[in-house]
Amino acid sequence: MRVVILDTNVLLDLFVFNDFRALHLKEALLARHISALATPKTLEEFADVISRPLFSLDQTAQEKIFTQWSSLAKIIGDEDLQNSPWQCQDPDDQVFLDLAYTHKPCTLVSKDNEVLKFASKAAKEQILITADYTQAL
Repeated sequence: MRVVILDTNVLLDLFVFNDFRALHLKEALLARHISALATPKTLEEFADVISRPLFSLDQTAQEKIFTQWSSLAKIIGDEDLQNSPWQCQDPDDQVFLDLAYTHKPCTLVSKDNEVLKFASKAAKEQILITADYTQAL
């Protein structure tokens, strides 16, 4: 089964915006055709982001979205992560690189340029870093 890591912006497309480009990825997650990984830090960031007024989600909607994602992801302890050799300036992004590095081979789907810039280096470690949702399938 393919192992995938989804950054927060991708999760927003899947669970908040219901972006049509992410439909097949969401279907694969729901059908458990792919194995998605998360950590307590990534879950915390996701909860924080979806609670922001920008998204106009009431508490019930936030809880539903968070519970759905949490139930689909395999949770890996933050203390179990290896440090990746690539360093992001944003610690909220670094955890995704560390998670991918720890669980290679895998696919890290991100829309963040700071993460995407490591794609060629990560490929040498059997980590596909991409913004293309179809490559996670």
